[in-house]
Amino acid sequence: MGVGFVHIMGDRLPLEEHRVAAGRALEMARNEMASGQWDIVVLDEVNVAVHEKLLTADQVLEVVSARPGWVTLILTGRYAPEEIVEAADLATEMKEIKHPFRKGLEAQEGIDY
Repeated sequence: MGVGFVHIMGDRLPLEEHRVAAGRALEMARNEMASGQWDIVVLDEVNVAVHEKLLTADQVLEVVSARPGWVTLILTGRYAPEEIVEAADLATEMKEIKHPFRKGLEAQEGIDY
């Protein structure tokens, strides 16, 4: 639900536009969790959004605390803040070994976004 990549791939948007989009996405996630339609909700790259100051950890934790008991909520992305790790039932750290971006290949629709 973002408006493009932040600080890479030619991004020229003001940070505030990215913040507004991230806030809308987080609000949509909150609404979708409450809708009763989903058993699993994924906040893809939300930890990077916090790292890039598009969202605050507190904003994310508000959504985490609003999670209905039947919903599995998955938060992805590097740089998970300690307070989010502490609130999680499971935390996994992944390490990049190889990535196409390092060869100059751009993100692929359907895979990377």
